[in-house]
Amino acid sequence: MNRRSFRDIHGILLLDKPLGLSSNQALQAARRLVGAAKGGHTGSLDPLATGLLPLCFGEATKIAGWLLGSRKAYEAEVKLGVTTTTADLEGEVVETRPVPGLDDATVEAALAPLRGLITQVPPAYSAIKQDGVPLYIRARRGEAVDVPSRQVEVYRLDVLERAGDTLRLHVECGSGTYVRSLAVDLGAALGCGAHLTGLRRLWVEPFMAPAMVTLDELHAAAEAGPDPLDACLLPTEAGLAHIPRVELDAAQTRVLGFGQPVPLGATATPGRCGVWGDDQRLMALGEVGTDGVLRVLRGFNLPPP
Repeated sequence: MNRRSFRDIHGILLLDKPLGLSSNQALQAARRLVGAAKGGHTGSLDPLATGLLPLCFGEATKIAGWLLGSRKAYEAEVKLGVTTTTADLEGEVVETRPVPGLDDATVEAALAPLRGLITQVPPAYSAIKQDGVPLYIRARRGEAVDVPSRQVEVYRLDVLERAGDTLRLHVECGSGTYVRSLAVDLGAALGCGAHLTGLRRLWVEPFMAPAMVTLDELHAAAEAGPDPLDACLLPTEAGLAHIPRVELDAAQTRVLGFGQPVPLGATATPGRCGVWGDDQRLMALGEVGTDGVLRVLRGFNLPPP
């Protein structure tokens, strides 16, 4: 297919981001192959990280920002005894220290305070912006970077393997958590320092068992034609699979179509929901209030199923 021609295509691609590409580079490569006129990703992965990067195309981009706050899981490799400027392999070595003799109990004692609701200082080399400028740009200029701490949630942090001075960890965390900072804090707790040497994102809610597609597979599908290419995409509603589904009748569909709130009654469950019209078309990401009234958060303009 002609990769210079773009089309109206709507859906979600579960990309297996390769090593060495930024999230935006991976997005643009996939968007060109898919031929999507509009695309966005649902949360950055560092160039040295691989794994699941959900990409949204067309109308699905309307939920990309909402999916940023989803729970995520990673497999991380941490090297003890060495700290770097970036807290990962990209940076220059700052300090090398001997690693003390470790046993399972010592490692677990260092990991325990890093679980649950914790206060974390993100890396100075991060995409967090201050006065509109990413911190990593300030850090590369040699400017003093004062990184504010933030509260994040770590649901799971377990050792999968311990081999010499290297730990392989399973991490499940909420939005805004930096695994690089977990590595730094773990190294500090063990008294020897540490940095991240490998990171792979395993899943992002609601894609808990993702069938990921590589750029090579996407390229092969693009060469085969639009049908194999479109088969790589999930429908937009797949991004709403973890929230309740509300189905409207014909009268309610008309009301919502005019952008008006829809009374559902006192028995309606409050909270966010996906909203389908009487033609089984996804109409909106909505929210039901405690008053039983459905209001639109983001409306979709999808073709009929």
